[in-house]
Amino acid sequence: MKGSIKTIDFHGLPAVRVALGGCSAVISLYGGQVLSWTPGDGKERLFLSDRASFDGTVPVRGGIPVCFPQFSSLGTLPKHGLVRTATWEVTSERSGDDFALVALAIRDSDRTRPLWPYPFLAEVTLLLEADRLEVELSIDNTGTETFSFTAALHTYLRVEQVEQVALVGLEGLTYRDAANGDRIVRDKQEQLVPDAETDRVYHDVTAPLVLRASKLSLGVAQEGFTDVVVWNPWVDGCAKLADMPANGWRHMLCVEAAVAQTPVVLPAGEQWVGRQTLFPV
Repeated sequence: MKGSIKTIDFHGLPAVRVALGGCSAVISLYGGQVLSWTPGDGKERLFLSDRASFDGTVPVRGGIPVCFPQFSSLGTLPKHGLVRTATWEVTSERSGDDFALVALAIRDSDRTRPLWPYPFLAEVTLLLEADRLEVELSIDNTGTETFSFTAALHTYLRVEQVEQVALVGLEGLTYRDAANGDRIVRDKQEQLVPDAETDRVYHDVTAPLVLRASKLSLGVAQEGFTDVVVWNPWVDGCAKLADMPANGWRHMLCVEAAVAQTPVVLPAGEQWVGRQTLFPV
């Protein structure tokens, strides 16, 4: 089973498709964003809104957007940072008998420096193996001054009905509840079953999680990232999003690898790496 890599047009956006046997994934040069992942069972595991815009003027709703150098509104920069609406370039393509890999990168530019005056190199690496997707985000400080940042892989997972899923592995952890006045709460439940708008940032997450979702159950693991964000806008929040269908909330749950509570402080010449791995269970 040998991996393959092919440049494609994805709804008008230049993208790269990697494949391995019956598994495949697509990453867009716009935003360095993974837009599709289908493991060997042939079932799409990433949610992509059927009202998403692909005209290159706004972020694509779904997949795995890259948030850097700011997660959400935790700072003075535009929400989720500066790279999710920029064009990245392919820096590496490799494939072998049991994998396919593609890396995309972006540097600081005349567009980013007026807003965030630091030289950087951001790289997203997509590694596809049999029934396993690994997405790595690396940040290099290419300047002469220390900078700090927050970041995330804003992963939209596809589910059949979000009311029937359960996220396991968060019991005992503390989270900031953005949907309820940013209250700090310790989770005492064995599993999180969404039943209303959910916007939580869990801190100090070290163990893998399991999204139990009937035929679409997934394991979710991360390294380097310290937080996990769980988000679903529910009915009213979804209605406020022009690029989401009315029932879009029902078919997605964001389980995001993030570094949000405590920013990364990166000295000049140093590199930070975080990764998220998805695998059927």
